[in-house]
Amino acid sequence: MTAPALARSTPFARRKSLVLTVVMSLFILYTLLPLFWLIINATKTQGDLFTTFGLWFGDSFNLWNNIVETFTYRDGIFVRWLGNTLLYVVVGAGGATVLATMAGYGLAKYNFRGRKAVFAVVIGAVAVPGTALAVPTFLMFSQLGLTNTPWAIIIPSLISPFGLYLMWVFASDAVPTELLEAARMDGASEMRTFFTISTKLLMPGIVTVLLFAVVATWNNYFLPLIMLSDPAWYPLTVGLNQWNAQATGAAAQPIYNLVITGSLLSIIPIVVAFLLLQRFWQSGLSAGSVKQ
Repeated sequence: MTAPALARSTPFARRKSLVLTVVMSLFILYTLLPLFWLIINATKTQGDLFTTFGLWFGDSFNLWNNIVETFTYRDGIFVRWLGNTLLYVVVGAGGATVLATMAGYGLAKYNFRGRKAVFAVVIGAVAVPGTALAVPTFLMFSQLGLTNTPWAIIIPSLISPFGLYLMWVFASDAVPTELLEAARMDGASEMRTFFTISTKLLMPGIVTVLLFAVVATWNNYFLPLIMLSDPAWYPLTVGLNQWNAQATGAAAQPIYNLVITGSLLSIIPIVVAFLLLQRFWQSGLSAGSVKQ
């Protein structure tokens, strides 16, 4: 491009950059505003929630008292809900990640009869919303006597069609077939090849599937709502909704501050998990940018 043409394009490029900056700033503001509101109102007393401006602090800073009251309300039921959620995430989301990784890798790197049919089933399963399967799943688990137990949440969480499809696509390019053939020629078994070679190359995809599964299980609401009737097995989503119903019902209880503080506490583990796992994406992108 000549110098005059470059000079003519500079003002347009600057205006385009300015517009994109403004649009992205609006998206960031739209995303962070609810979180800002949650943090601000978690510091307020029950009275300040209704008498002060929602996007600024109240007359007193009550965050620590709200946290203590949240953890001790009704003999610490919030702690029980938090433990239940961690159980469902560790076993359900962790198991879903392992199964999706192994199945996706196998479908990507092994040729067998019926492979295309499996692909069609997986794509079809991705297209079916989870809420459409909630009632049939409830009826099936009810006949098996598994409703109102942790297994009613864990077993459905182990199935992740989208995670399987994602690992299938990722493994097709991330793991060179020549590398697997070289390992087999050296006498390595298929399991040893998978755990010592393939998993390292698949780590960015595994972390992505894990985070999707963790977020989906952590935020799961409809399935626990219809499967569980004992509050002792509630996850945080259903438990906090119960508190919100208590605060707005006919015999309303003054626990809005607990609902807001509990909601803030419930998102902290997800944020921490994302910050801890993001380095795997960065290392995966860096590895993929270097030509072998």
